Amino acid sequence: MHSKYLNPYILLLLVLSNVTFVQAVQMKPFNINWRQNGDSPVNLSFLLDAPVGNEGFIRVKDGHLVKPNGERFRIWGINFTGGSCFPSKEDAPVVADHLARFGINCVRFHFLDSNWSASIFVKGRDDTRTLDPQQLDRLDYFVAELKKRGIYTNLNLNVGRNYRKADAVLDYEYLGLAKVINYFDEHVQTLHKEYALQLLTHRNPYIRTEYRHEPAVVIVELVNENSIVEAWFSDRLLGKNTEKNPGTWTDITPSYANQLTERYNAWLRERLSPTEPKELREMAGVKEDEPIPRLTREQFSAAPKKWFQIEAAFYMELERDYFDQMYRYLKQELGLKSLIVGTSDHNHGKTCYPLLTSTSKLDVVDGHVYWQHPRYLTDPKTKARTFSIPNTPMVNDPFSSTVVQLSRSAVAGKPYTISETNHPFPNQYACESIGILAAYSAFHDWDGVFLYTFEHKDPKEWENRIPGHFEIRPDPVKMTNIAAAAILFLRGDVQPALETSALSLFN
Repeated sequence: MHSKYLNPYILLLLVLSNVTFVQAVQMKPFNINWRQNGDSPVNLSFLLDAPVGNEGFIRVKDGHLVKPNGERFRIWGINFTGGSCFPSKEDAPVVADHLARFGINCVRFHFLDSNWSASIFVKGRDDTRTLDPQQLDRLDYFVAELKKRGIYTNLNLNVGRNYRKADAVLDYEYLGLAKVINYFDEHVQTLHKEYALQLLTHRNPYIRTEYRHEPAVVIVELVNENSIVEAWFSDRLLGKNTEKNPGTWTDITPSYANQLTERYNAWLRERLSPTEPKELREMAGVKEDEPIPRLTREQFSAAPKKWFQIEAAFYMELERDYFDQMYRYLKQELGLKSLIVGTSDHNHGKTCYPLLTSTSKLDVVDGHVYWQHPRYLTDPKTKARTFSIPNTPMVNDPFSSTVVQLSRSAVAGKPYTISETNHPFPNQYACESIGILAAYSAFHDWDGVFLYTFEHKDPKEWENRIPGHFEIRPDPVKMTNIAAAAILFLRGDVQPALETSALSLFN
């Protein structure tokens, strides 16, 4: 009897009584064996130009990435994070083959400087100023194997560095990832340049070039998800952190807050007319011999427009100066030939345009976005860590979609890449993510996509299960969509929009 003829109350009783109408489907695991799929009929390596770099460097022409011959170039890439960046010499060629078969043409090496995983820094030392030769050798070999197969490299210079005692960084134990202090602390800026010098002038023996002169290195990123303007908007410049080993998004310490206020007041004396500091003091309600305080988020709405704009200009100038000095150092002093990204626009709940005034001065503009990123929670009773994800389809909320959020970061006349994106597991609508993003990225004529992330661990530890929210490697839905979308994006199956509407926001 068909259920539509049953009284609904009878149907409910039958369900509650465990009456089975249809035999249960026995689900079976579907594993992608990355070590043993060389004979797969799906092989998209024909989309890749192997080996990469024989004709020169990827460059920018008419606001887009192009090959040395002027032909359009797009990145269909993926992140390798932490320990996955350093596979053994036995695993590196197997992993490279696996990526090529799925049409992936670039790897973003993320968290090379990790504190929680395998790291490029020597473990056990009291500083982070020495690169581990064994880890470098593993990285070198992997980069060489990728190059052979037509897969480019993206190197990140500052992501997860936790400073140690002998680094001589003030309050090093209280900084976590030490975000934002790079914009105003000269010693930390020196350490950033030192690391760039060590890595980029390192000679890879397997390709016989230094990374600064290697065409397979398509992009070098300065800092990851790091904006002092965003930190200001988020109340992370208050100087209230007094806990060791804080999380990623943490306030600075009192020492750095005082240093920043001193620099702000010196900047005011240099930039303002003789009468304006007095005007600001009256607005702030402080005496002539007292420093002018910096605004907190709670004060934004009530603060006079002039005060807000002056302080915003201060932070924007700090960002611009940092990116400018690092760009000149890499390009002019080190002779880096690769393209440079400053940082990504990643916080779509706050305005990105102050940041873009700085990052758009560099070679490539970049964005990050996740559909319903997990919100991490701690049970107040048990202290156990857990998470929450809304788990709704993106297509039902198009104006909040990844495409719409990312589109606000693209800048006319500049190549645009997305270096992190995902529908984090266990979202049940993840099948929509990669295809939609690839199609709309092609429609918007963007230059590259890096999905986050292939893996976090060394290949020796890869298992036939999904270990976390972001690992794509063991996910059969996402991996098959990567292959389908690679053809769509790299071959140009979706035509770019015939008309483009530009919104002017900057002078």
